[in-house]
Amino acid sequence: MHYDYGKLRVDTAKKVHLKDYATCEDGGFTKKSAKKEIKQNIKELKKLQEMFYADDRYSLLIILQARDAAGKDGVIRHVMSGINPQGCRVHSFKTPTKNELEHDYFWRHYQVLPQRGMIEIFNRSHYENVLATKVNPQWILNERIPGYESVEMIDQQFWDDRYEAINAIEKHLHHNGMRILKFFLNVSKEEQKGRFLSRIEEPDKNWKFSSDDLHARAQWDAYDKAFEEMLEKTSRPYAPWYVIPADKKFFARVAVGDIILELFRSLDLRYPPAESPEILAKAKADLLME
Repeated sequence: MHYDYGKLRVDTAKKVHLKDYATCEDGGFTKKSAKKEIKQNIKELKKLQEMFYADDRYSLLIILQARDAAGKDGVIRHVMSGINPQGCRVHSFKTPTKNELEHDYFWRHYQVLPQRGMIEIFNRSHYENVLATKVNPQWILNERIPGYESVEMIDQQFWDDRYEAINAIEKHLHHNGMRILKFFLNVSKEEQKGRFLSRIEEPDKNWKFSSDDLHARAQWDAYDKAFEEMLEKTSRPYAPWYVIPADKKFFARVAVGDIILELFRSLDLRYPPAESPEILAKAKADLLME
């Protein structure tokens, strides 16, 4: 089944309004057909990842941003389940530590960027520094940035400088062989409510719920504005954002998997040249004579 994922890609020439992007869409898939698509994607991705690793020219950074309970963990688990763990890592970023706050905000992310041939998945990322901190600007004060010693000093120019810096870093990474895909899982407020209630009502899901989740939910409108500005100012041809409808988990998983595969297919991956037939024949003969 063919679906036009181009319409989920953020158009940098337009003003971004989240209300213009769907939260509940199935893309023409049913749960059954989505399961089949995901299975086929895993099989192809496994083959392409081996070639990607052997080719050793590119690396891949996958960024997942979303509200709480949008399904980031499920996307990682289902889409990447067939990947060789030696070639793929997942990194989840929590509240910065004291040591991390002694450096610029991108420092801890730079430490775990993928080397050539590797895939790295960021479950949350450097974008928290223009999302969570934008909604809660008092957290910026923990970074002790000269000239920004109070919340009142943190103006729009501060955020514009951060967007510009992120774009410059990602452009630099792209020019050096890193391919970057960024996914915002767009879940509705009603669907998030249902998932929170499920976490509260089902004992084996209680561990997933935190009272902090409700604090962020109370800031829904502020996060809307932060997400919109982030998408508009940091989606670039070399590092595009895709807004993925996330109310139906099966479609979100299919969409992310299909988009990753589209990228792999576009890279003209190839295995490095093998030894000449003569050398291989001699090596075989030598081994058989042992």
